[in-house]
Order: sequence, then structure tokens, then C-alpha cells
Amino acid sequence: MQDRQPTHFNWRVDGRVAVISLRRPERKNSLTFDSYAELRDTFRALAADAHVRAVVLGSNGGNFSSGGDVHEIIGPLLSLDVKELLAFTRMTGDLVKAMRACPQPIIAAVDGACVGAGAMIALFSDLRLATPAARTAFLFARVGLAGCDMGACAMLPRVIGHGRAAELLLTGRTMSSEEGERWGFFNRIVPAEALERDAMALAESLANGPTFLHQEWSMTLDQAIEAEAQAQALCMQTQDFRRAYDAFIAGQKPQFSGE
Repeated sequence: MQDRQPTHFNWRVDGRVAVISLRRPERKNSLTFDSYAELRDTFRALAADAHVRAVVLGSNGGNFSSGGDVHEIIGPLLSLDVKELLAFTRMTGDLVKAMRACPQPIIAAVDGACVGAGAMIALFSDLRLATPAARTAFLFARVGLAGCDMGACAMLPRVIGHGRAAELLLTGRTMSSEEGERWGFFNRIVPAEALERDAMALAESLANGPTFLHQEWSMTLDQAIEAEAQAQALCMQTQDFRRAYDAFIAGQKPQFSGE
């Protein structure tokens, strides 16, 4: 997996961290039919990649992503029938579902434009860093579509709360980086020159930690508590759990291996 050469985005593996950024800086990293599909397939493949332990979704040329390309996606959609349109909208949903199913933590490093589908990719990441110049908009309502797309109505309220999510989705207005941090969308704001460095440092710290992750988004509270009980019991049988104990007794930092 780490030796792959994607067509539509930059890809490298530093240590145990995969770094991805869209490869269209002249178009503010807008998405095409093919880049959607390639990103989806990449996150699906990461689920079976034992080497990569964390992912950074970075910005390129001062922008994260401006969403679906007006000329290469929006225009062609006008000539499709409903069956073809549904195939497209389901594919975009498959991308964020693949991100949620990805066992590695995903960090979005957001600079500049982060709108439309680009905002959804950031939203479905696990952690988000931003520069002061980051501008996020779920602008679907402003282009004649429903105010939600790609799971926005389900995910955004969980991150920033129902009322704030409703405002952004119904109006399509832009959220500044300061507002995004205050509302909990961004974990923190960093200078532009430190964005990649800080995102990589965070990813490396996660890559060196325990890697047993589980998903609870669709569970009730009782189901989630039981799932966590089972997960912790399994983790307590791992060598990483023993390493943590032995390191604590020895006054050292544990070195986790995912075993």
C-alpha cells in the first residue's frame, strides 16, 4: 500500500504515517469523479494496511479542498438521469463511509478553502487542525441542493451541536477558523507554517500508541457501553497492555506495537 502511486492526489508514507493531499492547487484542490473514487478505494485499502498507523489529510497550495469541481462534476451532473445521479451521490457517501471504517486515526490539516465535499472530508476525519486562513462552508443549500450531503445531518451535530449544525447547513454560510475552534469543529488553530509539522507530530504520537479502535456511531448508549466493555477486555489481553504496565513500573515510556 505504501508504495502506491495514486493519480489524483499526492501520497507518501513517513514512518508509519500516510500523508495525502489533493493534487489540484490551481483549482483549490477541487474533486472530480475519479478523485472521489480513488480516495474511497484508498481508505478501503488502508483498512488492511498493517504498516500505516495514522493518516494526515493535508492542504496543498494554501487550500484544503473547494469541493466538487464546477466544470468537471456540477456541469456533467445536469445531463445525467436519476439512476446515474444516485450512483454518483452514493459514491460520495461511500468515501466518507470508508473513512469512518478506516481503523487508522485521520487528521485533517486545513488551510484556506474547506467547502462542500471538502468540508465533509474534514468533518469525517477524527481530528482537525486549522490555520487562521481556514474557511469552512457546507454550502449545499447555496447551490440549489438539500442543506445536507454525505451524512452531514448525522455527523455535524455530533461534532458541534444541533443548533450550530442547523445554522451552517441551512444557510450554507462560511465558518471562520476561530469560530470553528470555539465550536469544537477544529481541535486547535496553528500558524500556516506549522500546519503540516503539527499535524505530523500529532499523527506520529497516535501511530506510536495502541491501535485497537472500534466504531460506535450507530449504537445506542447501552450498546456502546457493552461494546467498550468487550473492547477493553480484549485490549487487556494484548502485549501492548502489558508493555504499558511494565513501562509504568520501570518509570519508562511504553513502546506500543499493535500486538
